[in-house]
Amino acid sequence: MEITASMVKELRERSGAGMMECKKALVEMNGDVEAAMEHLRKTGLAKADKKADRVAAEGRIVMAADGGKAVLVEVNSETDFVAKDSNFIAFSDAVAAAALAVDAVDVESLKQAKFGEGTVEEARQALVAKVGENVQIRRLVLLTSPNTVAGYVHGGRIGVLVELKDGNEELARGLAMHVAAMNPPYVSPAQVPAEIVAKEKDIALAQVKDSGKPAEILEKMVSGKVNKTLAEMCLTGQPYVLDTGSTVEQVLKKEGAEVVTFTRLAVGEGIERKEDDFAAEVMKQAGLA
Repeated sequence: MEITASMVKELRERSGAGMMECKKALVEMNGDVEAAMEHLRKTGLAKADKKADRVAAEGRIVMAADGGKAVLVEVNSETDFVAKDSNFIAFSDAVAAAALAVDAVDVESLKQAKFGEGTVEEARQALVAKVGENVQIRRLVLLTSPNTVAGYVHGGRIGVLVELKDGNEELARGLAMHVAAMNPPYVSPAQVPAEIVAKEKDIALAQVKDSGKPAEILEKMVSGKVNKTLAEMCLTGQPYVLDTGSTVEQVLKKEGAEVVTFTRLAVGEGIERKEDDFAAEVMKQAGLA
């Protein structure tokens, strides 16, 4: 059967696969578009399986929000080049929208969510076949609250969600920008674990114990050092990036607001990246090592 350009075009639009892959599939399936579509899906799965073990530490953080509900999703690729590809960008944006639509609480539930004519997982496998790299949906955070919820994504690399009580969306988004820039691990000193406070006290005491000051003065010095350190590591104690003359705590008091929680995701954090030793590889191939 003759494989026409219109048949190839139809299959490309439906599958997202390359022109030559589509033509080859149509030839193998004797021009049956439906059978060719199924063939591409099967071979796409095979390709996805082969690439699944390759490290994917690049990618994008994407956000979708609607009222008091917002979600951050990290979608990974192997290279920054693919992370900037229009197909990858469109897929990751659509995945965030799908996660918000079904209130996905984890990656597994998101993979089964409806996505076009199939599921998110099927679309991921098709994208792997198209871009030639391992693509993974690594993690997501869903925040749903009657309070104010807002977020901020910086350059597709860092995403933050903030839940704010008795505050407006503009302030919540400003605080999300602050968290993206400063990366505080805690909202306030009250949230700092006791073991970290104890460690900071030990460090402060070691710094002042040889000062020759009386015990009561040393205690005040240690307390002052610890409080300063805790303030610096907490959101409320840091100078607000949009108004460095005030701390975040002062801004919140002025607005009569309170940060309930925040979440910050950065692309690839925690992933062990493989470092290639190109010099050693060249020497090995040349028989010099």
